[in-house]
Amino acid sequence: MRQILLFALTLFLVKPIAAQTSLNKIDLENGNYNVGFKHYTAFDSTRTYSRIFDYSNKKMPRPIHISMWYPSKQNVADSKPLQVIHYFEILKEEEEWEYLPNEQILNWFYYPNTPANRKHLEETTTAYANLAFGKSKFPVIIYAPSFQASSIENFALCEYLANHGFIVLSSPSRGTKTRWFSGDNTMEMETQARDVEFLIKEAGKLPISDYDKIAIMGFSFGGLANIIVQNRNDYVKAIISLDGTERYQYGLLQQSPFFDAKRIDVPYLHMAQKKIPETVLKEDNIDPQLNTVFQLFDSITRSKAHKLKFNNLTHGHFSTLGILFGNRDKRQDKSDSEIMTSYKWVSRYTLNFLEASLNRDKNALKFLNNTMSGKMVDDGLISKESKQPEKDGVTFQDFNDLASKENYENLQSLYDSIAQKHPRFKIPEGNLNTLGLQLVFNPDISSQGIKVFSLAIKLYPGSSNLYDSLGEGYLFMGKKENAIESFKKSLELNPKNQNAINRLEQLKQ
Repeated sequence: MRQILLFALTLFLVKPIAAQTSLNKIDLENGNYNVGFKHYTAFDSTRTYSRIFDYSNKKMPRPIHISMWYPSKQNVADSKPLQVIHYFEILKEEEEWEYLPNEQILNWFYYPNTPANRKHLEETTTAYANLAFGKSKFPVIIYAPSFQASSIENFALCEYLANHGFIVLSSPSRGTKTRWFSGDNTMEMETQARDVEFLIKEAGKLPISDYDKIAIMGFSFGGLANIIVQNRNDYVKAIISLDGTERYQYGLLQQSPFFDAKRIDVPYLHMAQKKIPETVLKEDNIDPQLNTVFQLFDSITRSKAHKLKFNNLTHGHFSTLGILFGNRDKRQDKSDSEIMTSYKWVSRYTLNFLEASLNRDKNALKFLNNTMSGKMVDDGLISKESKQPEKDGVTFQDFNDLASKENYENLQSLYDSIAQKHPRFKIPEGNLNTLGLQLVFNPDISSQGIKVFSLAIKLYPGSSNLYDSLGEGYLFMGKKENAIESFKKSLELNPKNQNAINRLEQLKQ
């Protein structure tokens, strides 16, 4: 019987075709170190956990399965490197199927049992088990995997960083009470954040860790947890997001009492998938705003931030396992060679961003500046946007304090005057939407909410959600014709907006 498991926080369904890739074809450049690898289990006694397939009421301290890649100078001439199958044996342990025969792995977990995938299991990696630690102090990277994924999902990237002088620690993304996530993703986000914080403390026990140089890196759902970790830990000096879900589910972040965009005061790099094609948006019922809206990035004012869009990658291609074993979506995926080339560039950006942010390396900073404005952009491989921190930044709260004093009159003039003095000033769409609804549902000042929405749709004319909220405001105020006009505009921008469809049906009756 095949065990069906969810590997990542999937944004759309996949119509598969087989992939033809290999570790060698990714062609990551070697650094100055050999890569040591250790895997062990620690326990967090402050939390309890149940092994789901033991079918027992027994509770235990929360197990934290830790994969660690690290730099070593040990001679490896007489040693054998790990094969991919050794990483999959770790996956078995994390999935609580320790005794599953190796020949069943591809039948049981995630990926089809094809000749190509069986060949991948035999591939040689650059890591060696239990090498001696290097003699220096090294920066520490904590990696947070995607939705319910394994600590080893991005092993090639982790090896690459260790090869160049970084320690990388990772633990699986698992639920609060059992291996599986519950339906409460806010709780699970907090759980993964606590797991990342556990790894930060674990790194402090290593004699080779430079505890003044800690960065966090996450793929997909792991990106959400990392923002929470950075918000409440001064140890964190940089954030790398591999198409992190903080872009897609900003509302989840806002549900955390620890989240505040103003607390992001360290360098932030977000690398995103390409624009999702119209065909996929329609067939998989995806909100088209996922291609354009990034509220977190817009809200960052206190740190240097970069967002890169990799035009040859889709979401699953930001992990090693996705590159090697994942099926391809014939509706949108590029060729395997293009995917592997882009993954190599993701790895190079990651390395140079860390070198520049943690080690203040001038060559790495030059790499980032040159490639972000040169051939990579010109050739269409990436699209980029960067911004510097506001030295004397104006926040949305500042804007709102000024606007409220004037009863929200002349908002466009107020916005223009601030933007002229502070060119990087930008009001997040979600803030305007929330403020507008807060005001409009207060019957004493509903008209002020309409004024806020009037500014919002000028700043974000392509937002179906804003027109939908404006329609709700007019409906609350009893202005039926205005409500109909707003809901129609919302539908024009997003024909699948079910709320607008329902409201227009109601208003016809």
